[in-house]
Amino acid sequence: QVQLVESGGGLVQAGGSLRVSCTASGFLFSFADMGWFRRAPGKEREFVATINRYGATVYADSVKGRFTMSRDNSKSMVYLQMNSLQPEAPAVYSCGAGWVRRFGSGERSGGEYTFWGQGTRVTVSS
Repeated sequence: QVQLVESGGGLVQAGGSLRVSCTASGFLFSFADMGWFRRAPGKEREFVATINRYGATVYADSVKGRFTMSRDNSKSMVYLQMNSLQPEAPAVYSCGAGWVRRFGSGERSGGEYTFWGQGTRVTVSS
């Protein structure tokens, strides 16, 4: 069965860095588009970044220049390197796998991703 497992979350100081990872299994990882989304208490799930099957990336404006997404097909893993972290409410970062119909338009929508992991919590202190 399909499984996505995130790891690497934790508590960091503002201005620090953290890398979260997602390990996938149960589907053809190399042909999937992968995305990172986050959810803070009382807020809707928010798009963070995505990488398609060809390695092209798209970032939310709020993280552009600070976050970097990558994938390693040999390990069926995706990563999100987060630098210059800003203080904010704790958020759960979740990894999604899907097959975006029109990359460059629909990749920011959570509905384009079929499978999700449980997420890993990230807290940035002031």
